[in-house]
Amino acid sequence: MSALRATAVCHTCPRSCSIPTGGVGFCRARRNVDGTITAGNYGRVTSLAVDPVEKKPLARFHPGSLLLSVGSYGCNLRCPFCQNHQIAQAGEDDVPWRQVSPSQLVELACAERDRDGRVIGIAYTYNEPLVGWEYVRDCARLAHEHGLVNVLVSNGYAHAEVIDQLVGLIDAANIDLKGITPRFCDECGFDPAIVRQTIARLAAAGVHVEVTTLIVPGRSDTPAEIATIAQWLHGTSDDIVYHVTRFFPCWHLLDVPPTPVEKVYELADVARRYVSHVCVGNC
Repeated sequence: MSALRATAVCHTCPRSCSIPTGGVGFCRARRNVDGTITAGNYGRVTSLAVDPVEKKPLARFHPGSLLLSVGSYGCNLRCPFCQNHQIAQAGEDDVPWRQVSPSQLVELACAERDRDGRVIGIAYTYNEPLVGWEYVRDCARLAHEHGLVNVLVSNGYAHAEVIDQLVGLIDAANIDLKGITPRFCDECGFDPAIVRQTIARLAAAGVHVEVTTLIVPGRSDTPAEIATIAQWLHGTSDDIVYHVTRFFPCWHLLDVPPTPVEKVYELADVARRYVSHVCVGNC
C-alpha cells in the first residue's frame, strides 16, 4: 500500500487531521483503521454517573430532573484550564475504560428511570462527545425509542455535517463558547465562528440550547467580550440561556487565581442587557 493510500483525512472537525493507518488524530479518539476513519473510542466509557440536569448546566430544561451522564476519552481542543483533563486529554492507553454498547447504555438509563422517576434521559458529556459522534448518534436513536431524552454537552467545534447527523436526536445542548479574542481562541485551539455555527444550527433545528462562557481572569473576562457574545446570542435566538461561570485554578492554569465573584456578577449584568435568561455559575 502506498503512503498516500495509507493516510486518511478525518472530517469530524476543522482540524482535518491526516491520520496514517493505525494512527490517531489530534483528539486521540479518531482512528485510521485500514484507510477508514472511525471512532476509536466508540462505546469506551470512562465515566458514568447520575447527575442533576442543572449540573450540565441546563437551567431551563426539565429543572429538577436527573440524567445518566456518560463520557469517554479524547477532545479536539487543548484548553489549558480543562476541568476534565484526566479523560478529555487522554487516549485509550492513558485511562481505564470499559466497553458499553448503545443497547447496554440505554438499558442502564431505563433501569435508573425505573429506580428514580426523576431520571429522564442520557447526557453525553465529561470529555468531548463529538469526537465520538457515532456513539452519540446510535445511543440517542435507541434512547428515543425508549422514551428517553438526549442531552449534548460539547465545545461545539465540529463540522456542520456532524451536527446534522444529530439533529432530531438531541433534545437539549449546552455548548461552550469559551471566548472570542484571537489570542485566547488560539490558546485553546478553536475558531469561534465554527462554535457559533453549531449553536445557530442546533437552535434553528428546535434543540433547546444553553451556552456557557467560563470567565477566566485575563483571558475571557472583559465586559466588551461578554457584550459581544450576548448580542450575538440574542440575534441568534432569544430563547438561548447564557451561563457565565466562575473559573477556579485547574490543570495548566494553577497560577491563575479564581475569578472574583463580583466580576462574574458584573459580567452577568452586562449579558442581561441583551439576553433574557442569564445564569451565574460556581459562585
